[in-house]
Order: sequence, then structure tokens, then C-alpha cells
Amino acid sequence: MWELSRWRNNYAIDRGEIPPIPENSITKPPSAELRPGQVDQDSLPPYDLLDAVLDAHIEHSEGRKELLDRGFQPEVVDKVVSLVDRAEWKRRQYPLGPKVTALAFGRDRRVPLTSKWREPQI
Repeated sequence: MWELSRWRNNYAIDRGEIPPIPENSITKPPSAELRPGQVDQDSLPPYDLLDAVLDAHIEHSEGRKELLDRGFQPEVVDKVVSLVDRAEWKRRQYPLGPKVTALAFGRDRRVPLTSKWREPQI
């Protein structure tokens, strides 16, 4: 999103327009803003690492073993996979939306909810 936002602002500048996205929205560290001074990096791995693990786990259907074989640290893998699995019920409540990657939550990626299934840990 940040890359797309930067592109959109540059496109506006090139056309002599005012950039539509405030720069602070792009450069400010993401935050759930539940308490003053809180940033997402307080409880999550750095975004470049988080994105790499999520891409491998979700888009490429890689489990814990495959993620560890890629060289990701066990603590990072366990945290990210656990967060994804625990939040699965939330995705079931979302309305239909556009499919923007090869694998979509829901139809293309299904995990059991009622049995409290979690990715096996080795």
C-alpha cells in the first residue's frame, strides 16, 4: 500500500496536482492506536520480515516446517502462524471482496474452525 500511495502521489505531482495522500499517512509507523505511543512493531516482527512469512505461509501454503527450512526463526514463524490461525474466524465474517492475489482467504484457503485447529509445531 505504501508503494502504491507513493506512486499515486508522484503521479499527481507529475500532472501538476496536489498529492492526494498526506505524506504522514505513508511515513508514519502503522499503529492500532489503542494507547498513546503504541506502534504495531511493539508486538509484531518488522514489516519486511512479516510480509515475507505471510507471503510464504498464505500465498504459497507453506507450513511451519517449510518456513523454518526457508531460514525464518522459529519464534517469528510460531508467532505469525499462530496469529493467522487464531484470526481465521474473523475472515469468515468479512463480506465478499475482490481477489487481488492468486490465493484468496475463504474459498481458496480453508482451515477448520470448530476443532480449534492450529498449524502443527514440530
